[in-house]
Amino acid sequence: MAEEIKLNKEVFNKRDYVKAIDVSFKELGVNSTSEQIASQPTVQEFFNLYNELFYDIDELGDTNSHEFLIKTSTEYINFDNNDELVEALQLEISELREELLETQKQFANSLNPSSE
Repeated sequence: MAEEIKLNKEVFNKRDYVKAIDVSFKELGVNSTSEQIASQPTVQEFFNLYNELFYDIDELGDTNSHEFLIKTSTEYINFDNNDELVEALQLEISELREELLETQKQFANSLNPSSE
């Protein structure tokens, strides 16, 4: 009761093999550079994701945090230049508060001259 099985073997020569068989690494999950670029989110998609994940992002931290985003964005746009303006304005506010306090003292003394 032996059953005969016929096996057929198809053989390619070296030149025909490369033409007939896909030898790229697509099947292993490796994406080409253009495929990787195409899969990147657009700026609009990034901000949509950011808004969705806003409260899930840690407030502070060296990476993956709001603090990290602020620091890297500040460095990127050279935001430090505005710090000088803020400091100058804070100094002016401080001086104006001192002048206001002095004026209020003078006004209080003019209403009550006997306290001098």
